[in-house]
Amino acid sequence: MLNRRHLRVKAFHSLYAALLHSGKFEIARGEKELLGAIEKVYDLYLYFLLLIPEITHQALQEIEMAKVRRLPSAEDLNPNMRFAENKMAALLSSNIELGKKCNNKKVSWNDEPELIKKFFAVVKNDEKYKAYMQAASSDFEEDKKIWLHIVKELLFDFEPFQFYFEEKSIVWVDDFQTVYNAVIKTIEDFKSSDNENKTLMSLYKDEEDDRKFVLELYAKTLLQEQENEKVIAKMAENWEVERIAMVDILLMKMAITEAVSFKNIPVKVTLNEYIELSKDYSSPKSKVFINGILDKVFDKYKTEGKIKKEGRGLIE
Repeated sequence: MLNRRHLRVKAFHSLYAALLHSGKFEIARGEKELLGAIEKVYDLYLYFLLLIPEITHQALQEIEMAKVRRLPSAEDLNPNMRFAENKMAALLSSNIELGKKCNNKKVSWNDEPELIKKFFAVVKNDEKYKAYMQAASSDFEEDKKIWLHIVKELLFDFEPFQFYFEEKSIVWVDDFQTVYNAVIKTIEDFKSSDNENKTLMSLYKDEEDDRKFVLELYAKTLLQEQENEKVIAKMAENWEVERIAMVDILLMKMAITEAVSFKNIPVKVTLNEYIELSKDYSSPKSKVFINGILDKVFDKYKTEGKIKKEGRGLIE
């Protein structure tokens, strides 16, 4: 689920928080908090997946309530069960991994019945949902297709959900797109032949390697912070470090640390990654400034032998 760019963003957030506080850095504590922030991305993924069986359960509840009305209609007594018995939702409802992980992480919608009810009202008013309910018949692919539509077109734009998640964790705002893509891919990967043992997406592509990367990037950026600030100041020429945006300085410190410490990551990749991050987290002009400073630093460090790359195609 998480790629290296997302891990860099998480390290950036943790480093920014650490550098905002004066005094000594507790690196071990910071590493623990960093890993906790990364783990919470998976919580968001579980919340969104769990919504699928929760919303179909809401549909079933409304059907059952309609049957016991004082004067039920013929439609109430003979309801359309297509959505309530959606096969895609049933697979997620019975999924062992989803159940275990939600239980372990205490992920649940039990305390938010009104939120579920409000969203289902939006779903019922959707034209594609109405067409799905009125179709002569449906199979697993149609059941999956309606959920792909609901997730893509309705769920992630539903503001009450956004407010709910922002209140739970402000850092989740940066995780929505990653989780959005993961949820879509998870739904697409389900097949009619799957059962309760279907595996979900993992948080890391390579847990050992990715955890090592993000922790080293965090710790070494802090340990080399003063040294990197000096070289940035030297290369900034007419700029005083105090006048450079803190975000820009931090991104450059991270880039320098990565270029020096990770011998299997090409310098061009590092440079491009931090320029891209500057587009999201700094001013429009920052990318040009950061690119210029880092070019100078990298050229200097290559000449001095401080940047050494290993592996096929990395040795310049």
